[in-house]
Amino acid sequence: MPPAPPKPETPADQASNLAKYSGIAFTMLAIIGLSTWVGTWLDAHFHNKTPWYTVGLMLLGLFVALYHVIRSLTK
Repeated sequence: MPPAPPKPETPADQASNLAKYSGIAFTMLAIIGLSTWVGTWLDAHFHNKTPWYTVGLMLLGLFVALYHVIRSLTK
């Protein structure tokens, strides 16, 4: 018996997908932006000549955001 053809998406399904993926994107942007801002603040607070806190926290935020995206998409 051949598999059934896929059901076409309704406008409600499309809106639900749009909300889901845009929410993931905004969460990713917020995580990376907040971690970068904290790193910039720490570099200014400790009067660092090189932005090590900014770079480190930006990378950490990127990895946390990617982890969040992968977890959200595999559910």
